[in-house]
Amino acid sequence: MHTLKVLHDLPVHKIFTIKNTDKAILENWLFLMTVGRIIDEKAPNYLKQAIGWSYHAPYAGHDGIQLAIGQIFDKEHDHLFPYYRDMLTNISAGLTAEEIILNGISKAADVTSGGRHMSNHIGKPEWNIHNVSSATGNHTLHAVGVARAIKYYNGKGVAISSQGESSVSEGYVYEAINGASTEELPVIFVFQDNGYGISVPKKDQTANRKVANNFTGFKNLRIIHCNGKDVFDSMNAMTEAKKWSLETQHPCIVQANCIRIHSHSNSDRHDLYRNEAELGFVLESDPMLKFKRLLIRYERLSLEEIQAIEEKAKEVVKLAHRSAMASPDPDPASIYDFIIPDPYPADKYPEGLHSMDGVKKKLIEGINETLKAEFRLNPDTFIWGQDMANKEKGGIFNVSKGLQQEFGPARVFNGPIAEDFITGTANGMSRYNNKIRIVVEGAEFADYFWPAMEQYVEMTHEYWRTNGKFSPNVTIRLASGGYIGGGLYHSQSTEGTLATFPGIRIVYPSFADDAAGLLRTSLRSMGPTLFLEPKALYNSPVAATTIPDDFEVPFGKARIRRDGTDLTLITYGNTTHLSLKAAERIAKDGYNIEVMDLRSLIPLDKEAILKSVKKTGRVLIVHEDKVFGGFGGELAGIIGEEAYEFLDAPVRRVGSAFTPVGFSKILENAILINEDRIYEAIQNLLKY
Repeated sequence: MHTLKVLHDLPVHKIFTIKNTDKAILENWLFLMTVGRIIDEKAPNYLKQAIGWSYHAPYAGHDGIQLAIGQIFDKEHDHLFPYYRDMLTNISAGLTAEEIILNGISKAADVTSGGRHMSNHIGKPEWNIHNVSSATGNHTLHAVGVARAIKYYNGKGVAISSQGESSVSEGYVYEAINGASTEELPVIFVFQDNGYGISVPKKDQTANRKVANNFTGFKNLRIIHCNGKDVFDSMNAMTEAKKWSLETQHPCIVQANCIRIHSHSNSDRHDLYRNEAELGFVLESDPMLKFKRLLIRYERLSLEEIQAIEEKAKEVVKLAHRSAMASPDPDPASIYDFIIPDPYPADKYPEGLHSMDGVKKKLIEGINETLKAEFRLNPDTFIWGQDMANKEKGGIFNVSKGLQQEFGPARVFNGPIAEDFITGTANGMSRYNNKIRIVVEGAEFADYFWPAMEQYVEMTHEYWRTNGKFSPNVTIRLASGGYIGGGLYHSQSTEGTLATFPGIRIVYPSFADDAAGLLRTSLRSMGPTLFLEPKALYNSPVAATTIPDDFEVPFGKARIRRDGTDLTLITYGNTTHLSLKAAERIAKDGYNIEVMDLRSLIPLDKEAILKSVKKTGRVLIVHEDKVFGGFGGELAGIIGEEAYEFLDAPVRRVGSAFTPVGFSKILENAILINEDRIYEAIQNLLKY
């Protein structure tokens, strides 16, 4: 197999030209470019033969810049985030023809994802070539996050993020570049500008002819323009960008002017929006043809030598094709592998229970003290969010009070008011090493988390999509629910929506000890956890408990808060306390209600639920969220399917009205579930 050579083996102090570049290097570049072009042109044929590669975005016309990106990439120190058109970038960075084809035809041996991700989304996580999303441009945030880690740990590399010019219109790209500029991080943002976002011309995307010029006012940011069709101009631009980012630890944009010779993808017809003159021009401007003409004109390679390299490349691709075709397909039984990593076992308190003797602490104290304890235990723990670290303030509710004073501004710091940035850079920073644990306040209130949903979704399927090679070790804290008179964007419940995505654990404690124990387990576990905190209970005496210093609660273990035989009431969060009051109230009428506090929504303690249902025969599900579309519907479905024969009455649900939560206390009281409505629901179900 051909030995690949990348730029960190080459002299970086000189300017590359056709005359002064070593012949061996030129031969290597031509070989890589030829292999890439052969595969680029061959890819659509796999689809025509029903073999695969149902998505292919040809890179022809981007040859110069993609060769350069791969050549300056150093897998030992750099982190590369290529986009779906970056086939030659990956080949230049060291991936073999076989690895590219395995990805294209979605084989089990595909190093990117084992066939789980779309074809043409190429990477190699073990080489720090990251598997990126189809949500184009979102990996800019991941690049900024990993660059933050590179700088913190005094790494010797840079983060390189590559994308088309049209994806720069995305808001999170602006957030990424703003954050890299503000934090002064070693990131190179490469914009491969071919003039089109599928069929949308650049003039419909931005007023500037060069989209990089939208960022000229950003401090600490350098912008380099180059001809992305030209190998030497691209090499010089990328070499200079990397040298500058390494030396200054500042971000750089490389805007590469390219052409798109073919359609956007194999599902696009560019003749529907490009005229004959333009189609003819791009063919005549083919970078490969220009490169070969230069080699011959300046007598660096003869026509015979070029033809020999082309024959060698054809043979390499032929052998790669043959091997890839014989490679096994993914096993359908593997779909449940790598949904989420195994959690920290939390075996000190296997049932998540403890002695209640001692001094009671509020829920906010339990979270704060656990954060501090885990920060002391693991020096690779970080936290950021909005209002997290300004003098004596620690978050909008002061949950993180005192953290920055003890652990310093490099580990505890403010994020901008940009929820996507807060969440996306957490994903990115966690990629640097597996020891890192990150806590973010995803938003000051759970209702403000929606701008980060794209990054939330991304985080949930990283582990599955990479075939178990990466999962972000991130705990997302959100102050959730109502009962504080907060109104819109300060009082909504969101877990019903957020629980629909596989690949993340979701916990929702009701008491101080469970908040502390679940947080400790979250911070010690691999993979992402959504930690929902009922903010109305932060300082409430009803949620205060004793908390052992080492308390930990296993995921997926419900807690019986009140034993009973006549009806099972399943709840969590704020409504746990309302449910307990209603159960005590109806006990005066001679009924014994079992109150189960789920604590963990995903994973769910289905065993405990079914055991209780079989004992009581009646089930009432209570949660603060709306009944329609709420998490209770899933609980009711499970019970109806798996415990129907044990039921003496229909499963009933109660929750808030199917409206937003209003600001007026009168409206809030009318909307949110309360003790009286729970009591009435219990009565009705007992009478059925």
